[in-house]
Amino acid sequence: MTDPRRRGQHSLWSTPWKEAPEHLVRDMKRDVLVDLAWGRLVFAQTFDDPRHVIDLLRAEEEGRRDIAMYVADPHVLVSHAPGELFIDPSLTYRLELHRYRPRRNPVSGVFVRKMSELADAEEINRLYAGRGMVTGDTALMWGNQRTPTFTYLVAQDERTGAVVGTVTGVDHVRAFDDPDNGASLWSLAVDPQSTIPGVGEALVRVLAERYIGRGRDHLDLSVLHDNDPAIRLYTRLGFQRVPVFAVKRKNPINEPLYVAGPAETELNPYAKIIADEARRRGILVEITDAESGELRLSHGGRRIVTRESLSELTTAVAMSRCDDKQLTRRIFQRAGLSVPRGVSASSAEADAAFLAEVGEAVVKPVRGEQGRGITVGVTSPAALASAVSLAQTFCPDVLIEECVDGEDLRIVVIGHEVVAAAVRRPATVYGTGRQTVADLIDAHSRRRSAATGGESRVPVDDTTVETLRAAGYGLGDVLPEGVALRVRRTANLHTGGTIHDVTASLHPTLAAAAVAASEAIDIPVTGLDMIVPSPEGEEYVLIEANERPGLANHEPQPTAARFVDLLFPATRTTPRAWQPPPVPQP
Repeated sequence: MTDPRRRGQHSLWSTPWKEAPEHLVRDMKRDVLVDLAWGRLVFAQTFDDPRHVIDLLRAEEEGRRDIAMYVADPHVLVSHAPGELFIDPSLTYRLELHRYRPRRNPVSGVFVRKMSELADAEEINRLYAGRGMVTGDTALMWGNQRTPTFTYLVAQDERTGAVVGTVTGVDHVRAFDDPDNGASLWSLAVDPQSTIPGVGEALVRVLAERYIGRGRDHLDLSVLHDNDPAIRLYTRLGFQRVPVFAVKRKNPINEPLYVAGPAETELNPYAKIIADEARRRGILVEITDAESGELRLSHGGRRIVTRESLSELTTAVAMSRCDDKQLTRRIFQRAGLSVPRGVSASSAEADAAFLAEVGEAVVKPVRGEQGRGITVGVTSPAALASAVSLAQTFCPDVLIEECVDGEDLRIVVIGHEVVAAAVRRPATVYGTGRQTVADLIDAHSRRRSAATGGESRVPVDDTTVETLRAAGYGLGDVLPEGVALRVRRTANLHTGGTIHDVTASLHPTLAAAAVAASEAIDIPVTGLDMIVPSPEGEEYVLIEANERPGLANHEPQPTAARFVDLLFPATRTTPRAWQPPPVPQP
């Protein structure tokens, strides 16, 4: 087929190829698209008839995100179907592979490899969901990987073996005999809970080096115009802007890209996730106090005020039961639930006697949140007196509890049903043999802040310094390569902790205990904190109940959807989020 440009005719789909020989342009495959499992990638430069491209985008399946890429005149294309299509507000960057320079020192702590089994595709979907991306058909991903057109890479944590990142490559030569000899990068995703620096860079570099090995000329990618962290990464690696555009179909997934919503960047992530879910259902959202995350939601004559996940449906009595940790303990005990041994701080002698009885203690203010004033791992009378004094700066009443070993588990219960469960781990840095502990903490804080919208950072305070000192380190020490160092004793997310979803493997006994606890307090929305040997086992002790759990911390579980279901049942759109895993048969 003769290229329209060679005939002197205008084409919407032509792209300014380099000095490609005419026979390569002439022999290029036509009307090409590839299915990336989350949507189809339409190579618009291979189409001569614009109606065909429009028809393909119109045929997009529900829940998918198709993209027409390399559209030379996107404004003209959209003019043919302005009610259905829009120009994607993304930027295209290109890495000329002959200019690529390898990194001197490989990214430590991570191993990048190709997808090797179907379970990898499931992990890729987990990463997509955690980043709010469209998930894909795992069987199709696995099938794609076995063809030369696609390259699915995963990054594996060398310490734990967990998959912490992924990227997909498409070889344009294999796809349509590209006369430009190019390739493209798609769906870069890094686990927001990963503590390894440079995972995204490692993935991009390995993909680029694979295409260099194939003799490709360039690697393209499309990134949202306001994704500043990603753009900084790409430009640092040598990618440069090119005038290449994409067109997408107007659908619910893409709606934030073509409909300007109210300016609300001041909302924190915990309020924003609720506002977004409410607006998606047609519920009116009024921001009554952005700083505190307070919203007024209205729909069908019903009006409810929320402050993040706290709403008018939570009574003052239920809130007071969560606020007073001593009262919470008594309620749990009366309900037959397991709690750690504990006493109220009184005299130095009585406190020391309790410490001698349990061996190791946790000291916390009776009232407080976000881990403030809590000291974990107290083993001496002097440390106990200091911890009690610290807790009293936040609340005059102090609780001393037995320190129980295990994982810190948070279970979110909404409407007395389990919605999400996650293990929380204290802020931990990993040595490189080059950076000081202070530098590693700063890098960890930057990553956690970026992942949580500024909500999570490690405070470099007396608690952090004491935690380091107990491990034999100071802020100025260089941490040996591969050494893991906990820099906080508590797993609170606001002080740099990480959270790892375990909803699918939560033991039914733990779920039942969480539901019983919510019913005992008589609270519609709560985050129950437990210490457990394993979330897959039956043993637990209940630590406390939070009346305002951070729903944004538990994505991809549908916490916001279930919360809005509770507030406005008529708008319910989601089925039950959690089903107990099968109990092994003897």
